[in-house]
Amino acid sequence: MVRRGIFYFIKKRTRSSAARWFIVAVIICSAAFLLNTIIAEVRPANIWGLTYGTLAAILMVGAALLGARRRMTKLALRSGMGKAQTWLQFHLYGGTLCLLLIFMHTGFRQPHGLLTWWLWFFSLWVSVSGVIGVILQKWIPKLLTSGLAIEAVYERIPELIAEIGEKVNALVDTCAAPVKDFYQKSIALALAAPRPRLIYCIDITGGIQSRLKQFAYLRGFLPAGEKEKLNQLEAFYKTKLEIDAHYTLQRLLRLWLYTHVPASLVLLVLLGMHLFAVLYY
Repeated sequence: MVRRGIFYFIKKRTRSSAARWFIVAVIICSAAFLLNTIIAEVRPANIWGLTYGTLAAILMVGAALLGARRRMTKLALRSGMGKAQTWLQFHLYGGTLCLLLIFMHTGFRQPHGLLTWWLWFFSLWVSVSGVIGVILQKWIPKLLTSGLAIEAVYERIPELIAEIGEKVNALVDTCAAPVKDFYQKSIALALAAPRPRLIYCIDITGGIQSRLKQFAYLRGFLPAGEKEKLNQLEAFYKTKLEIDAHYTLQRLLRLWLYTHVPASLVLLVLLGMHLFAVLYY
């Protein structure tokens, strides 16, 4: 089974190696902080707090460079900026380690001042939403390939539904009155546009088989020729429902981007303001 998302190009062995390095880094940082508290109190303004804060800022900027790396793929390859999987690993693990260093920077105390509160809040938001994004990008493709017979590119979904609508209209025009009435009353609205449904997040089939039972009931009252047309209509309807499943889950992934990317940009702006305030005052 093909796995998509943030680890799409990362081999299992490489991913495990990166995770081990991350665990080692967390242990080293935690041990350093514990030893540090024995030597002196950690505060944001003293040498210890400034050291942790500087490391956090470097990691934060480095993780943010993933967006620039994605937009400069050809240039990155020519200039030797590194492979995509390396950047993805650094974005995930470096961003998470950055949050730990931010807590160490404040001595695991609540921040003081409006700017530092916002900086702390957005750091937490970006880190947590990033972890959620990794989970979604591993879970959603797996879910889509586990129970659906079709694949659909998100951008082409309106076009695919329009094509299905045209074929269904041409088919219904040739059908007898019972099938036409059934189409108008039961499924015409469902075929009109993409329809996201939360049930697809829990059950990938979204109750498709139960929805198809209404076709079986009508089929028992139709002659052979109309049964064949009803079967075709049922196939179109099932395809549309599976497209709705793709639309729901892929839309969820895109909605996640709106919670993570803008917050990341705000975090970088707040970081710049914070550094300016520290250096100026």
